Amino acid sequence: MSNIVTITLNPALDVSTSVERIVPVHKLRCAAERRDPGGGGVNVARVISRLGGTATAIYPAGGPIGDYLQRLLREEGVESRVVPIHGVTRESFTVVEQQSGDEYRFVLPGPGLEAEEFAACLNAIAQMGCPPFVVASGSLPPGAPADAYAQLAARARACGARFVVDASGEALRRALNEGVYLAKPNQRELRELIGAALEDEASLAAAARELTRGGRAEVVAVSRGAQGALLVTADETWTADAIQAPIVSSVGAGDSFLAALIWSLGRGDDLETAFRYALAGGAASLMAAGTSLCSKADVERLAQTAAVRRL
Repeated sequence: MSNIVTITLNPALDVSTSVERIVPVHKLRCAAERRDPGGGGVNVARVISRLGGTATAIYPAGGPIGDYLQRLLREEGVESRVVPIHGVTRESFTVVEQQSGDEYRFVLPGPGLEAEEFAACLNAIAQMGCPPFVVASGSLPPGAPADAYAQLAARARACGARFVVDASGEALRRALNEGVYLAKPNQRELRELIGAALEDEASLAAAARELTRGGRAEVVAVSRGAQGALLVTADETWTADAIQAPIVSSVGAGDSFLAALIWSLGRGDDLETAFRYALAGGAASLMAAGTSLCSKADVERLAQTAAVRRL
């Protein structure tokens, strides 16, 4: 399999722990924490690598947290191409309340990305030759241009790569206007993009298919959490219920869904097969603590149980 490139403009060090009960004012004594590399594209590269693919994660990093992020990725065997920045890489914090099982996620905005630092991220893609896929995923940091993903899409197309975007709001809208191979909004993000309630599967499928008009996206994958997912092209629509799995942590499930989808496509599978792996990747990630993400064995096993059907 050829090398897949991911880019994460706002990576994070993900910290996760648990506490008996969350209450205001009082000190809350937490269980032992775990730390994982984080951010959309970083997680996608981690999953592709553990599934047996090859991926290079491009991301800006700065300060001691950025150094630690790089170290963790080296320990996982994920190849990195780092753009040094003046700011300090952010942290994200997830706490599970043991008493209720509820998960609380605290996400910091991240360091500002200066114009020359963003330009260096664009140049890093150009230096990767012609990868089969460039996957851009995650939030934009302060200071990044609103059309950052559109610029990345244009840069990927110039080198012959298929551009994949997992974003929301104006960043997603502008990327679609530029044209992408695959977009992966979740149900809420698609509703916000279209400006409609999209209450049922049929309306979601119609909205996703509308995104394939006019060269905006060849493929649209819509994740729906516990309700499953849709995979839509201009001519075909597949749907599936979520694979049932014990939920330990929801962090990174969407990233694992996308990673397994692109990994499968990268090795030559058809869209329906790739969709099965995507469902399995998302479900397998739910079974893992913090942002440890999915295991290859769980993905392979769960992919055999995915009930995909055409609409």
